[in-house]
Amino acid sequence: MEGTAYDSETAKKAGSLSTVASILQKYEATTNSLPELHALLTSSSTDPTLLSLAQTELHETHDLLTTLITSLKTSLTPPHPFAHLPCLLELRPGAGGDEASLFTGDLLNMYTSYCKNHNLSHSILSLSSASVQGGSDRILEAVMEFSDAGSYGRMRCEAGVHRVQRVPITETKGRTHTSAVGVMVLPNIAPPTPGTNSEGVDDFEDPESDGYVNTKDVRVDTYRSSGAGGQHVNMTDSAVRLTHTPTGTVVAMQTSRSQHQNRERAWRLLRARIAQKKREEREEEINKVRLASGAGKKGLGRGDKVRTYNWAQSRVTDHRCGYSSGRLADVLQGRGSWRG
Repeated sequence: MEGTAYDSETAKKAGSLSTVASILQKYEATTNSLPELHALLTSSSTDPTLLSLAQTELHETHDLLTTLITSLKTSLTPPHPFAHLPCLLELRPGAGGDEASLFTGDLLNMYTSYCKNHNLSHSILSLSSASVQGGSDRILEAVMEFSDAGSYGRMRCEAGVHRVQRVPITETKGRTHTSAVGVMVLPNIAPPTPGTNSEGVDDFEDPESDGYVNTKDVRVDTYRSSGAGGQHVNMTDSAVRLTHTPTGTVVAMQTSRSQHQNRERAWRLLRARIAQKKREEREEEINKVRLASGAGKKGLGRGDKVRTYNWAQSRVTDHRCGYSSGRLADVLQGRGSWRG
């Protein structure tokens, strides 16, 4: 309309509804064709050839309607509030001792390969490891950073328990062990990384945003790094530990030789954990209301099984949808249908 000022919020909302509108138009057009098809099928004067064509078209129309209804349900599902953000993915070995730590390394390689195969910007933000029998590295903790906007929405369903069933390299009697790795996916509230598609990141200086952390609530400690890394790392106070007093959240970072880099990375991880905690607390409150009203069961948490990787059967099973794949090698190389 001439003279009407451009409203970015209205334009954004219109853009988000364009998919729904398109599906609805197709649904209405498809539904409107049904009466004519039924009339042809019930009329005694319909030519046999035309009758056969009408029957075929009716089956195709019903199949299309089923597809459109599914698409409409998906498009009407509200997006996750963090879906537009980059993310941090944490991996920690669970039950299973050294084998769980070794499998943590396999999962880290799987996610890294997946990023390379799909041209996703990523980096290892933090990595803590140690050697075990046979010279292999066991991962004590790893944090990956996915820099592209929308990475949280893409990766968030990876959060949970990943199980492995195989004969560990440390096993001397050939017995199959079941071990587990915990995966957490956190929204990355840090500013966008230059050169990456990271627009739309929340303002973590805004007290109303999930990523806001009052610096007065955080104790900062510096200390000498431990473990391998060279004389310079071990003889300077380059490691940083942040303690968020209200929640008891602690983040330690010693990956870099630079205290400045370790401090920046530690703050990034702390903000991500605090934002996730705020989100989970809100969901918990909603779940309490639902339970009190009898409106449903409590939502599933991060501790639920996500996937089982079975070496003997070369099989991967996604427990959320019941899907199984016999392409374990491809999955571990980031190429298979591991996202269920």
